[in-house]
Amino acid sequence: MITVICVYNNRVLLENRLLKSLKIQSSEYELILLDNTNGKYESAAKALNCGAKQATTDYLMFVHQDVDLLYENCLKDTEEILKDLNDLGVAGIAGYTETNGKFVMYSNIKDGRPPEDVGVYLKDPLNVQTVDECMFIVPRSMFEKLKFDEITCPGWHLYAVDYCLSTNKFEKSVYVIPINIYHVSRTESFSKDYYDLLKNIVKKHGQNYKTIDTSCGIWSTNSIRLDLNILEDKLLRFLKFR
Repeated sequence: MITVICVYNNRVLLENRLLKSLKIQSSEYELILLDNTNGKYESAAKALNCGAKQATTDYLMFVHQDVDLLYENCLKDTEEILKDLNDLGVAGIAGYTETNGKFVMYSNIKDGRPPEDVGVYLKDPLNVQTVDECMFIVPRSMFEKLKFDEITCPGWHLYAVDYCLSTNKFEKSVYVIPINIYHVSRTESFSKDYYDLLKNIVKKHGQNYKTIDTSCGIWSTNSIRLDLNILEDKLLRFLKFR
């Protein structure tokens, strides 16, 4: 069984999308909602850790408030796919991987208004480096070993990216799975907060990866580390001559 975990700040959007689509599901599920309309949670990592600790099922599905599961067997199909992935660390519904020398986004999502395809359609699970935050699943047995990093990700971006990269030390794999959903918002997160958190990710994982492959782009860890070194050098000079 799947536990659906959602932190929300817009009750109307939540009701019209995620909750409405959950009502038509053919399989049972556990639902944990985290109300952040008054800013109770300062970060996604903190909120989702709180929600996941309450879960009692085998799989934890972290999902945005504006996701529509589209069809009645969505949760059932998801669970059946997950059971066949013996080395599962994280499963999501959008992610990049290198194909014939090029990075290609694979996903069965439609997003935006009007709805548009996000990536190349897939029929079978595909191994990727990271997955998009709008919907991803972690086995509860994995979460018991690895929580969301509230220090590296003190905001609302890249928490799934960090989690995916962290599963490697447990020799677990990350997959995009062929599940059709609709995400109302477009996957675009290029704010200052996004770049600040990206630098945190590179500090933590950059030595192990040449690129950080997110749904918002492929980021060279060498160039970001260079930027960090320049900033750190400037800070040291400032402190020295202050």
